[in-house]
Amino acid sequence: MRAGLRFLRRRPAALWALAGWSVLEAAHTFALGFALARALDAGFLAGRPATGLWWLAAAGLGLLVGALGTARVYRQVAALAEPLRDTLVRRVVERGLCEAVTATVAPGRGSGDAGTSSVSRLTHQVEIARDSFAGVVMVSRSFAVSLAGTLAGLAALAPPLLLVVLPPLAAGLIVFAVTLRPLARRQRDFLVADEELATEAGTAVRALRDVAACGARQTVRGALRRRVDAERRAADALAYWGIARAVALGLGGRLPLVLLLALAPWLLRHGVSAGELAGALTYLTQALLPALQGLVHGLGGAGARLTVVIGRLRQGAPDPAAPEPVVPAPPAPEPVAPGFSRVPAPRGFGGAPPALALRDVSFAYGPAARPVLCGLDLEVPAGGHLAVVGPSGAGKSTLALLVAGLLRPSHGEVRLSGRTATGTGTGSPDGVPPVEQRVLIPQESYVFTGSVRENLSCLLPGHCPPLPDAALSSAVEAVGAQALVRRLGGLAGQVEAAALSAGERQQVALARAYLSPAPLAVLDEAGSQLDPAAEERAESAFAQRGGTLVVIAHRISSALRADRVLVLDGPRTRCGTHRELLAGSPLYRDLTAGWAPHPPAAERQTAGEGRTG
Repeated sequence: MRAGLRFLRRRPAALWALAGWSVLEAAHTFALGFALARALDAGFLAGRPATGLWWLAAAGLGLLVGALGTARVYRQVAALAEPLRDTLVRRVVERGLCEAVTATVAPGRGSGDAGTSSVSRLTHQVEIARDSFAGVVMVSRSFAVSLAGTLAGLAALAPPLLLVVLPPLAAGLIVFAVTLRPLARRQRDFLVADEELATEAGTAVRALRDVAACGARQTVRGALRRRVDAERRAADALAYWGIARAVALGLGGRLPLVLLLALAPWLLRHGVSAGELAGALTYLTQALLPALQGLVHGLGGAGARLTVVIGRLRQGAPDPAAPEPVVPAPPAPEPVAPGFSRVPAPRGFGGAPPALALRDVSFAYGPAARPVLCGLDLEVPAGGHLAVVGPSGAGKSTLALLVAGLLRPSHGEVRLSGRTATGTGTGSPDGVPPVEQRVLIPQESYVFTGSVRENLSCLLPGHCPPLPDAALSSAVEAVGAQALVRRLGGLAGQVEAAALSAGERQQVALARAYLSPAPLAVLDEAGSQLDPAAEERAESAFAQRGGTLVVIAHRISSALRADRVLVLDGPRTRCGTHRELLAGSPLYRDLTAGWAPHPPAAERQTAGEGRTG
């Protein structure tokens, strides 16, 4: 409230102009009932129709003057509402930037949550605030103008009329004022419940694959149902308190009209003329009642929304006078439980360096952003098979991009076979090109227009002779893509990216990576669009291909096929075997709790034969 008053005080010119043009509307309201009363008493009822017509003409002139004032009023309301919108947009942008560099990403939620909420505030809530503010100014001003014109007109016609109108009007305004704050609280509760439901639903959609892989459908469904029930309860409470608006409107707007009609004989006996009584009825039905309806519904609806939305927009907004925020230091790693090591595998026999090593690796998407990975140490021996699991937003794909050389660590180093890994643009110090160091199959698989053979061979080194068709076909069969290749017309068939499904593009990318000479293969949810059996076949093929395999898992079954599992869980990151992690990682236990084992293909075939035979 105080902030709103300060905002208005800084714009005296617009306020004075608004008040000045509103005087014209008040004059129109005054003339509406007064001219009608004079037209009846001094004109038509007195046998002087010309006088009555002159008074009606005066009422018509007042209507034109009021219309002119109303047109100018809208301009002044815009002069107040638009600066408010600009102020709120500035606050939202400042808050969004502040959140972007200081907010901590919660497990299971992407770093885009803060940006999504900022976009919602900027595109939705700011517009609600502007429109609600303009509505509140209009209905409050209209009621004040109508009230002033009506009371002045009643006093000018016959002061006893005020005794009939003022008490119920005051009672209605008191009831409305008393219920306004609880109504605003219910409106705020409803808005909060709506935002929480949207956040919960958005999180569930982003983590849908994790939910399905972990068998957490019932848990997520229960959480969403609780949010829906909370919003329904908030809507019911808001509707119940809305009854108070009807009570206030009945007391302040309709009861004076009923009393005026019921007391008409008494008023006529005590000096109130028929024209004055008709003028009073005109004031009530044409001015006061519509204005009170606008006030009750405007402040009860738009006013409550304005209070809530402004509070939400101001909540957490940076103080311009405050010092720049200090980005918190990364949390210190928790002590590692006995039997676990942040270095998941010892060096190979004979002191051979590991195929992949991360030394105190940290990474953040920006110099002031919260690190996605912090102080990660990791070793995967040559020929090892590592699965990486964790909730959405934990940094699994970021780790894959670091290993692939598409991102550079903010701190620490990535080493391949004992040598510092280079980016994609340069080779290693001994001249080995990046494509021969490691191969990445990302979530979004890329294929291009050309033959199947060209798509499969594009990762082969240029200095090597082309592979024979038998080798290409062997790779296709290994990853389970032979049916797709046959449908495309064999190795010479043409590939049209738009004609392939996401799963088919993944099969082509898997076969291409299988043929790569790189000793390290990184599968970043490379089988997410395949069914579990097809994904299992592809991973098994890479495990038997030779070399080292790192799988960013989107199904827990991938973790069971690996030698060791890395659980990304912030400071509680752990690495170990499946059995070790079940004993020492609460997150891993949660991820595997709802998983049902998937029978191997041979067992499924045997079961199918038993049913048919």
